[in-house]
Amino acid sequence: MLVPMTPNETVLDLRGLRCPQPVLRAKKALRNVAVGGTLVMECTDPLTVIDVPHFVRQTGHALSAQQRDGEVYIFKIVKQK
Repeated sequence: MLVPMTPNETVLDLRGLRCPQPVLRAKKALRNVAVGGTLVMECTDPLTVIDVPHFVRQTGHALSAQQRDGEVYIFKIVKQK
């Protein structure tokens, strides 16, 4: 589910999804994010700590933050192009 937080930040709730679904949904969601905007991913799959940074490097975007809050892994991706 896509939830707009601020004009430049969109939250994507990916809890309960297993890889590769979080990355595939992030790729689709980034199409609707303006350049310079931020996509916040909230995931519960531990493999996202490997997959998301790799996805960001591959696509040329920037990972501005990565943290864990209990069972939730939070990633902030800034769209570069």
